[in-house]
Amino acid sequence: MLPFMSDPAPPPAAPLAERMRPRTLDEFVGQEHILGDGKVLRRAIENDRLFSSIILWGPPGCGKTTLARLIAHHTQAHFVTLSAVLAGKADLRKIIAQARERRQHHRQRTILFVDEVHRWNKAQQDALLPHVENGTITFIGATTENPYFEVIPALVSRSRVFQLQALSAAHILRILQAALRDPERGYGARQVRVSPQALAFLAEAARGDARAALNALEMALETATPDAQGGYTLSLEAFQQAIQQRAVLYDKNGDAHYDTISAFIKSVRGSDPDAALYWLAKMVEAGEDPRFILRRLLILAAEDVGLADPQALTVAAAAAQAFEWVGLPEGVYHLAEATLYLATAPKSNSTKAYFAARDAVRQQSTADDVPRHLKDPSRDASALGHGRGYRYPHQAEGHFLRQQYLPDHLQGVRFYRPTRQGYERTIAERLARWWGGAEEAPSPKAEEE
Repeated sequence: MLPFMSDPAPPPAAPLAERMRPRTLDEFVGQEHILGDGKVLRRAIENDRLFSSIILWGPPGCGKTTLARLIAHHTQAHFVTLSAVLAGKADLRKIIAQARERRQHHRQRTILFVDEVHRWNKAQQDALLPHVENGTITFIGATTENPYFEVIPALVSRSRVFQLQALSAAHILRILQAALRDPERGYGARQVRVSPQALAFLAEAARGDARAALNALEMALETATPDAQGGYTLSLEAFQQAIQQRAVLYDKNGDAHYDTISAFIKSVRGSDPDAALYWLAKMVEAGEDPRFILRRLLILAAEDVGLADPQALTVAAAAAQAFEWVGLPEGVYHLAEATLYLATAPKSNSTKAYFAARDAVRQQSTADDVPRHLKDPSRDASALGHGRGYRYPHQAEGHFLRQQYLPDHLQGVRFYRPTRQGYERTIAERLARWWGGAEEAPSPKAEEE
């Protein structure tokens, strides 16, 4: 491994988030899926074998710039940083000329880190492309936007995209605790008392953004009044003011978690969009995993809306997929759209007919109950008459004809009884024409969520 090459330590007056930037890969918190032991990106960084260009894509405060700095620390290549917000093509031309000379006369590689690369327009990104292609520079781009949309395809195709994830509350908590312990870069030299509940709130409220959490900790402490012994006590209220967010009473592992999701589902099932939005907002504000909410909406779309509105499942599934692309904070629009659609859709729980069919299967006493004309004719048609007597519905008028499909002992049994809600009314009328007398399902009994 190459010797560690560190930047000068940030001055004491630098913001806490800057002072607490990890100095080694072992100090880096989060992104285990790409930086864990044995992962290809970690090996490439540690052994200075980052020869191909990469794009780091992730939300603010997840460690993109920090990771780029760690690459700079571990490489013998010349490392150059540009901000796409401030730099343009003239700056890029100067860097390329220097990189070309460095490569020719000193046989030294150049790594160019472009922060917020999505801020460059197409012409600026095009100007970078040929120098990435011929190896004059190794490109590292950082972006909060989807690079497949915001970076030109040619540059994306020549780079490996690493998607960084928002840090979990547990990750943020580790970072905050490190800042409170560190006597040189953090507040370890001060007498600081923070309740576990207050620190846990700050870790949740930061929403995966380590910089926001450290900035809030710094503001809370630097504006606090010391006690008679020169110590500091940071309360929940201090963190609420620092991060401008009130604590929401919500225990993700306790009663509040189960009670709130129950209220949410029952509000959607009960067709009250306002109540559904309220409980949705409470869960999101408290840091509930949006994927948990979306899983429940996917279930509800089939269980409680069903064929009364077949589009309900499509909308819920599309919202879940869109959230994977977008994430928070904009992903709340997809959560809200799915919630509102399902809450205002006609309701039917007729898909529970499955359980009646399941019970009939479990009560079946014989292994072979498939009527002969429904059996596969490809093997035993001549010997046993399998498939004999089957009539092909598409040859009949209206592509329907009456014949036996259930086992003999279940003839006349109905598991599915469509309601008269929404589109299911059309289904009920169609089945009545085909099979006759498809009466509406009885009102379901009240059930516990």
